[in-house]
Amino acid sequence: MIESLFVLSPTGKVIIEKHWHELIPRRIVDFFNEQVSKAMAASEDVTREDVLPIISSPKYQLINIYRDGLTYLSPVTKEVDPMMVFEFLHRIADIMQEYFGQVSETVIKENFVTVYQLLEEMMDDGFPLTTEPNALKEIVPAPNIIDKVITTIGATSSVSTRKMPHGMSNLPWRKAGVKYTSNEIFFDIVEEIDAIVDSTGKAVSCEAHGTIQANSRLSGMPDLTLSFVNPRLVDDCSFHQSVRFNKWESDKVLSFVPPDGHFRLMSYRVNLPSQQNLPVQVKPSINIGANGGKFDISVSLRNTEGKPLENVVLTLPLHKSATTLSAHCNVGQYMFDPVGKVLRWDIGKIVPRERAPVISGSFGFGTASSEAAANAGYNIGVEFLINSHSLSGLKVDVLKLFNESYKPYKGVKTMTKAGRYQVRA
Repeated sequence: MIESLFVLSPTGKVIIEKHWHELIPRRIVDFFNEQVSKAMAASEDVTREDVLPIISSPKYQLINIYRDGLTYLSPVTKEVDPMMVFEFLHRIADIMQEYFGQVSETVIKENFVTVYQLLEEMMDDGFPLTTEPNALKEIVPAPNIIDKVITTIGATSSVSTRKMPHGMSNLPWRKAGVKYTSNEIFFDIVEEIDAIVDSTGKAVSCEAHGTIQANSRLSGMPDLTLSFVNPRLVDDCSFHQSVRFNKWESDKVLSFVPPDGHFRLMSYRVNLPSQQNLPVQVKPSINIGANGGKFDISVSLRNTEGKPLENVVLTLPLHKSATTLSAHCNVGQYMFDPVGKVLRWDIGKIVPRERAPVISGSFGFGTASSEAAANAGYNIGVEFLINSHSLSGLKVDVLKLFNESYKPYKGVKTMTKAGRYQVRA
């Protein structure tokens, strides 16, 4: 049972407060903010994303997620499956993104009425009720300019915007009578690499987390079957509720009637072998002395199938006693944050068979803590993106359509990008 929801701003202030079962006092939010501050103050490497998703208090278990700078907090007191709470909190964030596009503190404040209507429909006495976008849009219409004006001036509308669903099919995720002049469906396979790499380029740990995002614009009630060239690569799969799980278990084929519009069809994890050729190799050389250090970092392509690396960024956090830094790079530009003590090197795009990006320089320590700084370890964070590339090797084979006579246009895109990608110097 989910009793309450608090949506918090980046500063920890309550934007949305909703209670489905019993009133939980706001002081629990103060306790939560204190615990978050303590966790982030305990180490320089801890960010808001690293804070534990479940924090214990004397009376409540504080289940929370952090998305787009906002915290979705649900204090629970009774026995509850935490994964159900996590899924519901993510579903709330997904629904608001579906309705408003970008979700922020300002957007929520401009659409208070719609947000509270959605929360009312999505939960019934502490249990999830209607969570599919197509069903919700039949009950709670998307906001328009008039709604925003009414909300801004604090007035109430004389005409109720609530309507009961009339175009729903037997499937809660799909409307009946959907028609398009051009029938098409698109799939985006996006993989994020989480890796720890030593200074020699060998992967200490490496895995890929993938999602298959779909955008369906198909008429009628299409029944689809999606097969892969190598489906047994993937592990720890989770699916949209439209997917027939027994079909996947027996034949490793995705069989489903798609929702209308955007949805996440599948997410998965792939354990990559330690000898896996990673797409990028970072060669760091950092020499620390008593009063400072020198560094030399080069970046080269490895396993990209001839594809360029885009949006490449390297970050090197220095010891807190670092005071000065000077550097030179042959590609891109760098910036040193004297407050956060972080060197950020924005390379941009790396094309195969072109010169390898290199940055070199030196930094100095304050005298008060030079000994501690000399013994500190250094890790380089790496960000990148590769279009039309799947590191795991997962590829779509065939998409078949049943129950309808038309032939839809089908498109598949793949993309690999860095998740938590770290190189030890």
